[in-house]
Amino acid sequence: MRTSAAGNRPGRPPRGAGFTLLELLVVVAIVALASAGVGFALRDTAASVLEREAERLAALFEAARAQSRTNGLPVRWRASGDGFRFDGALPGTLPQHWLSQDTVVADQASVLLGPDPIIGAQALELRSASRPGLALRVATDGVRPFTVQTPPAVQP
Repeated sequence: MRTSAAGNRPGRPPRGAGFTLLELLVVVAIVALASAGVGFALRDTAASVLEREAERLAALFEAARAQSRTNGLPVRWRASGDGFRFDGALPGTLPQHWLSQDTVVADQASVLLGPDPIIGAQALELRSASRPGLALRVATDGVRPFTVQTPPAVQP
């Protein structure tokens, strides 16, 4: 024979079967924090690609500069139609293409990378072909290594 405790009725779920308001608020807060984290982690892909290209170019400039000082021969970087080239560098030691076809040089710039330990102040601007307003500057003062900078705003 079945017995039931006081307050229990057959066919009804027990009182503790649902979620409390506090439990629901905790779950909503966790989902909100996770969404915010994902939103901050995702960046504009064109900006990321351009930043990666600029950092790579700064590192390549330093490698070419070291090679120029080691060999005692000047190395000149030049932008070309489909990429760039390092004139005077040992053949096959430095790449000659962009990682992304979206990267372009603002001017047909040329950068002299040695062989003197102190070179003149030099800079060039990289742009995104798909988003022309997006640009980064790779520059040196001639003493310090090349760095990636945000170009100064154009004054009207």
